[in-house]
Amino acid sequence: MMQRQELKQKKIAVLMGGLSAERDVSLRTGRAISQALARCGYDVTDIDAGRDLAVQLQHSGAEVAFIALHGRFGEDGTVQGLLEMLGIPYTGSGVLASSLAMDKVATKKMLCYHGIATPAFAFIRADQEQQGALPDYPLVVKPAREGSTIGISIVHNQEELAAGLDEAFRHDDLVLLEQFIAGAEVTVGVLDGQPLPIIQVVPKGGFYDYQAKYTPGHTEYLLPAPLPETMYRELQDAAVKVFEAIGCSGAARVDFMVTDSAFYCLEVNTIPGMTETSLLPKAAGAVGMSFDELVERILMGAAVRK
Repeated sequence: MMQRQELKQKKIAVLMGGLSAERDVSLRTGRAISQALARCGYDVTDIDAGRDLAVQLQHSGAEVAFIALHGRFGEDGTVQGLLEMLGIPYTGSGVLASSLAMDKVATKKMLCYHGIATPAFAFIRADQEQQGALPDYPLVVKPAREGSTIGISIVHNQEELAAGLDEAFRHDDLVLLEQFIAGAEVTVGVLDGQPLPIIQVVPKGGFYDYQAKYTPGHTEYLLPAPLPETMYRELQDAAVKVFEAIGCSGAARVDFMVTDSAFYCLEVNTIPGMTETSLLPKAAGAVGMSFDELVERILMGAAVRK
C-alpha cells in the first residue's frame, strides 16, 4: 500500500465517463472522487476515458490512476490491462478479477465452484442454444456484462421471457436467466478484505431499478440491515469469501438476496458507485469513515501488478 506523503507528490488521474451505458453515473462518481482528492491536498487531473485514453494519460503526466469507470471499458479489466502496459499504478481489482466480476455468468460459475449459494441459473448467447436447465418462473433476465440494472426484466411466463431476452440482447450477446428469489436485498461493502456494515435496500417502487438507484428519495436504506445477529455475521463472512474467490482488491460491493432462512449471492461490483446515493460511502460512514477518508483509503491501495 502506498503512503500518503508519497502519493501527494504524484499526479493522480481520475478516470471517469468512458464508453459504457453507465457513463453518466461514472461522471458523477468521478467528479465526487476528484473533489475529495483535491480537498485532501492531492494533485488531481480528470480524464474522460475515451478510446484515446492512452494518449490522454501520457499527455497528462499521470503517475497514478484512480479508476471511477463503471461498466465496459473500465470495470471489465480492459483499462486495468492498459494501465499495466503503461506501468501506471491503479486503484481497485486487477485484470482477471475485474473481468470475472463484470461477467455475471463467470461470477456464478466461480461462486458454485467455491460452494457459495447463488440462485439457480442458465445462460444463452445470441444465436446459440441455452446452456443449463431453465429455472422455474419467475426469472430475472439480465445482460451478463452490464450494471445498474440496465436491460433487466423479471418475467413470469414464456411470452414475457421472449420480450425480456429481446431487451437483454439489446445490451449484450450473453444473457443470464436467473431464478427469482423473493426476499430482502442487501449489500455488503468490502474494503481491503474487511467487511463493512450491511445495508438493506428497500425501493419504494418494489424494484431496485436504475431510477430507484440514482434518484434521491426513491429508495430507503436500512443501515445496519435488520437481520438476526448470526445471519448478519454469516453474510459479512460470505462477502469476504466472495471477494477473495474472485480475487478482488481495494473496495468492492457484494450483493445478496436474503430469505427467512438463507441468503444467495447475486453479483460482485469491483468499482462501487461513489455518488450521493451510493451504498459504499453509506456503509463506510456507519463506521465513522468520511467520504474523503474513504476515497483516500482506496487511493492508498493503488498498485501496479507485476
